[in-house]
Amino acid sequence: MTQHSDIPAMMADLGARAKAAAATLAFADPAAKRAALEAAADAVLARRDAILAANAQDMAFARDKGLSPAMLDRLKLDEARLGGIVAGLRTVAAQPDPVGEVIAEWDMPSGLHIRRVRTPLGVIGVIYESRPNVTVDAGALCLKAGNAVILRGGSESFHSSGALHACLVEGLRAAGLPEDAIQRVPTRDRAAVSEMLGMTDTIDVIVPRGGKGLVGLVQREARVPVFAHLEGIVHIYVDRAADPRKALEVVLNAKTRRTGICGAAECLLVHRDVADTLGADLVAALVAAGVRVHADETLAGLPGTQPATDADWGREYLDMDIAARVVDDIDAAIAHIRRFGSGHTDAILTEDDAAAAHFFERLDSAILMRNASTQFADGGEFGMGAEIGIATGKLHARGPVGAAQLTSFKYLVEGAGTIRA
Repeated sequence: MTQHSDIPAMMADLGARAKAAAATLAFADPAAKRAALEAAADAVLARRDAILAANAQDMAFARDKGLSPAMLDRLKLDEARLGGIVAGLRTVAAQPDPVGEVIAEWDMPSGLHIRRVRTPLGVIGVIYESRPNVTVDAGALCLKAGNAVILRGGSESFHSSGALHACLVEGLRAAGLPEDAIQRVPTRDRAAVSEMLGMTDTIDVIVPRGGKGLVGLVQREARVPVFAHLEGIVHIYVDRAADPRKALEVVLNAKTRRTGICGAAECLLVHRDVADTLGADLVAALVAAGVRVHADETLAGLPGTQPATDADWGREYLDMDIAARVVDDIDAAIAHIRRFGSGHTDAILTEDDAAAAHFFERLDSAILMRNASTQFADGGEFGMGAEIGIATGKLHARGPVGAAQLTSFKYLVEGAGTIRA
């Protein structure tokens, strides 16, 4: 690992170079951006042995630090996951270029013709933990949207992120785009994060992607605007009109497919009318799958459960744990989610259209689902190719942040010698 004695100077240099690159990217040929992403995908394939070797270093480092199995899963790369990274790059490459897209267009009685068009944000700083694929997702999406990006990955993924970043730079070089368009902070030193949060002259927005501690730190200390990606305290409400087969499949998938991602279910709410039947079956299936069920007083007597404490409501486990509670009706479920949720993703399982409409209307999470696993809370599954995070704020970007969400807009106004009376 390279040692840097003057972190402020290093970060100032990264910022200045990113700002210069962003000025060029703002009007870069869409074909060049596409070519850069395709070449990066080719580079990942060509370098996959070196990337996997770098990841093995990171995995050993993480094990020595005592990371949980779920966190190790977030960090791990294998052939299948590299294949997913390559596919994501190609998908983003093939998408329409958002820069210059006309969002709205109209004429005024004064004779003015006005267009609102997408424009890049400028320089984006991405601060993330563990998952090395974020290096590629963030780099690709920022480039597609005409933004330069400064990437600061977690210490655990230092070598993996470095190997993947090299592929992105190779793509930029092959396409004739500025290599400074996608830069990586080359140190594990946490002082670099503090510097990024104050770089108001060169960074236009910060995107934190990680746990509650990281996001909270960024929100408290950043002087640069932030796209918040809060923890995924994801709820599934099983309505009295839920289909039992669908419920079993969806709940198990939502909890156990990958426990360490932000779309993993963390709390199961069951309508009282089906608590003794479907609710009991769901708890039994979760226990059989190895999930530790933290159950309320109604469900705590079921085999394999453990009593829930106050700390279990509103908790992001990111592990083989789930909180479970019986609620009197759909409004009680909504009240619970409003109190303990994080506004990320929440789901209802029901065959009752009116109940689903009520759930969708009364809750304001970034993503609401019906009869589908919350593991689909992912930009790739939304057709965006990748995502830079799930934004839980209500200003600018919300939900999966893809290329289009990494743009702002400007007004183009044309007249014919038009003057105002």
